[in-house]
Amino acid sequence: MSILIFALVLVVLILVHELGHFFAAKLTGMRVDEFGLGYPPRAKLLTTRGDTKYTLNWIPFGGFVRIFGEDSVGVDSEGNPTQKSRAFTEKSRIAQAFVLVAGITMNLILAWVLFTGALMVGTPRALSPSEVSQASNVRLVVGEVLHGSPASLAGITPGDFIIKASSGSAVWGGSNSKAFTDFVAKSDGSSLKLTVVHDGATRVITAKPEQHVISYDGSRYALGVGIAPVGILALPFFSAIKQGTALTWELTRSTAVGLAQFFVHAVTLTANLSEVSGPVGIASAVGTAATQGTGSLFSLVALISINLALINLIPIPALDGGRLLFVLIEAVSRKSIKPSVAQTINAIGFAFIVILMVVVTAHDIFRLVG
Repeated sequence: MSILIFALVLVVLILVHELGHFFAAKLTGMRVDEFGLGYPPRAKLLTTRGDTKYTLNWIPFGGFVRIFGEDSVGVDSEGNPTQKSRAFTEKSRIAQAFVLVAGITMNLILAWVLFTGALMVGTPRALSPSEVSQASNVRLVVGEVLHGSPASLAGITPGDFIIKASSGSAVWGGSNSKAFTDFVAKSDGSSLKLTVVHDGATRVITAKPEQHVISYDGSRYALGVGIAPVGILALPFFSAIKQGTALTWELTRSTAVGLAQFFVHAVTLTANLSEVSGPVGIASAVGTAATQGTGSLFSLVALISINLALINLIPIPALDGGRLLFVLIEAVSRKSIKPSVAQTINAIGFAFIVILMVVVTAHDIFRLVG
């Protein structure tokens, strides 16, 4: 099931990206020879409208747009001057850059739409005290555990859910964080039995609150955990748009910083591949998110869309960013790069991407198996 959902997600992400190139090319007067669903070999010609063939192809992942003269191939042999003027390479550098950036832009727009949709249907998030009564599936979640604290020694980790606590005949249950900390404080150091959910498994552990755990109140008994109620709360339309916009911007910025740092480490041979996920790891994450609800799935796909957009912007040949670099070089030098040179560099870039994907995918598999 995870593979099927991932395949559908991949198709949507790539089709949205290619639709950006398609509409931008049409808008700038370029001739689009083919818009394909899936990758060649071709299975069926669906229809032909104007100059564009719409095709269905055998490899069922994503799609592609074939723009006339994209790599100067076939332009010189085009006998019709009007058609030749519609080639990608015959348009202005600004038009070429616009077409190349359009796919990236569409992925960012998709991320914004998905984040907004996730906030409208509801996605797990930290709740304020006034929001708890309006939310569903509310749980008290551990956000932080102090090193060497009673909670740390008991094996509580960030991300755990605390369901119940008991001390003798006194019992606490619910999702009110203040009620829980007050219950712990009133234990006077007696051992507590805590019912905790860790990685989906429920377990009962024993922890003994101590004084001098929290700096601002040394006499108060505490476990040394930072907790907050987390639940699903749907936002109104305009609030979702506002927060979706802010979330898209913040995650795009932080993802860009993270990618930049990763490539700096890659150049210095200090990159940590354990932080990188390939198709196998992403498929697993998508499957998990799908079981947690529509909001969680939308949020994860939005994050993948942002990553796809920014990765495409990297100036590596065969990616949109590499082709943008070619356009910039041609604009500065006022000379066109020879098609044979561009094709060779793109082939090298493509080979590099394939090798990287193989390495990352193998790492994913070893991590899952291990």
